Amino acid sequence: MKLLSNIKLLIAADGGASSGKTTASKLIAKKYGLKLLTSGLLYRFVAYKLLKTKKINSRNLFLKKITKKITLKDLKNRNLFKPEVTKYTSKIAKIKRIRNLLKSYQINFAKNRLCIIEGRDIGTVIIPKADLKLYFKCSLNTKAKRRFKEYRKTNKKISFNEIKKAIKLRDSSDSKRKISPLKPAKDAVIVDTSKINKKQMLIKLSKIIEKKLKEIYGRNL
Repeated sequence: MKLLSNIKLLIAADGGASSGKTTASKLIAKKYGLKLLTSGLLYRFVAYKLLKTKKINSRNLFLKKITKKITLKDLKNRNLFKPEVTKYTSKIAKIKRIRNLLKSYQINFAKNRLCIIEGRDIGTVIIPKADLKLYFKCSLNTKAKRRFKEYRKTNKKISFNEIKKAIKLRDSSDSKRKISPLKPAKDAVIVDTSKINKKQMLIKLSKIIEKKLKEIYGRNL
């Protein structure tokens, strides 16, 4: 279902690790023809570039330069998921300077107004005036099962309890951090993905989105 040319839709999707927000955002983007930006990949890209570039004359100038030129193609680089990049990403994500630069990038991306941005502070900090704000949540066990299934493809030694502990720690850290903490926007629609599959998720989200579009445009699309 592609939206009519005169229709604009800006969606903010937030949630903790393995809450289903990325899967949901991809489904929404595909169905409604929206551009998708995953904010976590932006931080991974910056971490990757900083690790890759050994000699930097001015860190601030380097950061400003690379954060302005990021493309969606850059974010598809498999190297962004290397263990060392993942570890470094969690460190740089707490740096105010980097968060501000990537905030600017995301705000510019949102000017398209036919897109969905997913992350942890999108509806509260990045695009507080989004047409629709979604906040995804699910049980810790469900999150761990999803991540365990994903990680076991490349790491047979990792245990379920390790993953469960890591997710709990990550969500706690994100929720308690001083800069852009993880929390639902006051007007966010809460989507619990604990007991639904992809098909059920898309049906549920489609109803939410089409209800919002009807509120904005006053008619069925």
